[in-house]
Amino acid sequence: MSTIAFIGLGNMGAPMARNLIQAGHTVRVFDLNEQAVHALAEQGALPCHTSCGAVAGAAVVITMLPAGKHVRDLYLGEGGLIRKAAPGTLLIDCSTIDAASAIAVSEGAAQAGLEFVDAPVSGGTAGAAAGTLTFICGGSEAGFDAAKPLLADMGANIFHAGNAGAGQVAKICNNMLLSVLMIGTSEALQLGRDHGLDPKVLSEIMKVSSGGNWTLEKYNPCPGVMPTAPASNGYQGGFMVDLMAKDLGLAMETAGQTRSATPMGALATSLYRLHAGQGNGPRDFSSIFEQFDKD
Repeated sequence: MSTIAFIGLGNMGAPMARNLIQAGHTVRVFDLNEQAVHALAEQGALPCHTSCGAVAGAAVVITMLPAGKHVRDLYLGEGGLIRKAAPGTLLIDCSTIDAASAIAVSEGAAQAGLEFVDAPVSGGTAGAAAGTLTFICGGSEAGFDAAKPLLADMGANIFHAGNAGAGQVAKICNNMLLSVLMIGTSEALQLGRDHGLDPKVLSEIMKVSSGGNWTLEKYNPCPGVMPTAPASNGYQGGFMVDLMAKDLGLAMETAGQTRSATPMGALATSLYRLHAGQGNGPRDFSSIFEQFDKD
């Protein structure tokens, strides 16, 4: 078992840290939200008052933060974790950020003789709670091999996408596709409803037809069709519109670097930014369904 510093206890980070505790690891936790730290302490974590305090004595550091600037500041800023971590410490960042930031942290870690793995996740809050996340990793073979057993305590699928930053590019590609699928599924279901079709019946038809996709199988955006989906809970929980809009912005930046053609991604970005701007930022991303509701 390892001593792990876990920094960032939001909707994803908290259940991930909890799974590490349940797996028997010693988990030192820090977050700017003291209530989040207290809640994990009640479940067996060791509470810390600073990020550097959490890292002291830890063999592994895992971070789950909102954006690239937060990751860069934490690791590379004045008094950053790379300067505070003991030799041999493994650094794993599970945030979804721009690949350039992940590469910069990796290079800084390498100069300090540390292994850094960018390991963004897919699977949402439900996957984080159940320990069934998918981890998409970038970094050296040695770093990936060291991280894999720990990631297995939080997830069911672990991939090595390539060198530093590759995990971020793969995650961005996945979320761009997910946004397009969610929008297309919402359009199709609303069209059926406009013509009097029962969305439950239409969903079952499309699931076993050529239009079948993950959103129909696992995350139906129409309220009442899938009781466990956020759509049937007022679009609460799950993956926020604001986060999808952020990830799509990263996808567009990444596409611009290579002049890659992403017309569907660009349209999805515009629609999610519109949806967020209408006050839907904190709601689940499947609430895009309402953009196509005539009523």
